[in-house]
Amino acid sequence: MSKPTNRQELVEYALRRLGAPVLEINVADEQLDDILDDTIQHFHERHYDGVIRTYLKYEFTQEDIDRGSKYNPFVNPGISTAIQTYPGATGPTVDKYVENSNYIQLPPHIIGVEKVFTPPSATGGPLGGLIGGGGLLGPGASYYGLNGYGYLGGIGYLWGGDMITAYIAGMWRSTFDFLNNPPSIIRFNKRQDRLYLDVNWQNIAVGSIIVIDCYRALDPQQFCEIYNDSWVKKYLVSAIKKQWGQNLIKFTGTKLPGGIEMNGRQLYDDGVRELEEIKREMSSTYELPPLDFVG
Repeated sequence: MSKPTNRQELVEYALRRLGAPVLEINVADEQLDDILDDTIQHFHERHYDGVIRTYLKYEFTQEDIDRGSKYNPFVNPGISTAIQTYPGATGPTVDKYVENSNYIQLPPHIIGVEKVFTPPSATGGPLGGLIGGGGLLGPGASYYGLNGYGYLGGIGYLWGGDMITAYIAGMWRSTFDFLNNPPSIIRFNKRQDRLYLDVNWQNIAVGSIIVIDCYRALDPQQFCEIYNDSWVKKYLVSAIKKQWGQNLIKFTGTKLPGGIEMNGRQLYDDGVRELEEIKREMSSTYELPPLDFVG
């Protein structure tokens, strides 16, 4: 099938491109599974069609708050200790290393986080603790209202409501937002599945909601068109060719009936060259550009 919709059909497509069933492709089924998994992983991590930007809502539990706010690195028994001897020292020195635990666990399919929208009280703004929850604006109030600005929403219509005044009012709202609800400082590594929030955890209550602006990898079992992606098919064919050649390298020079000589090295080199070309094409065509180069 030229339009594969599952793993097996994609593997069969790639083998046909390499000459099957006319030729015997000397690659084990286990190797084919590994190569396909590597192809999908590369597609998720480098191709812009392998991910989608999404928003996750997360509700804090008591366990989260205990881990993030009550962690005392000076008395916690989990401190790792190392004894070092430094040049010129009179004796061994004990180094104690502490790692904070102010994180929440994210699903493994999340591969990148852009920003996190947290309650104003958690980001340490001068009025963050007063806005909402019976503070400056009253019980449960926020300067973000139904129209996006709450109690500040009508300021643009003062003094006649002309466009200049509306623009100035909008700039004032933006400055107010930046000063009193600064962006959350976050740290994330996709190999940990942990989102570290460097915010004031003591001002986060059980049931508080945050919104995570992130990128998630598309599941090919759910979105089967991934198996028919032109880049995935091309990469898989070249990766199998490389493995096929690697399997046959030790038989290079072996004479077969009819005077045919096996040349696994040529297959391997062709696969390596094709993969390098595909990766260069990926970098120039299919990758999301770094933010430094976005005009």
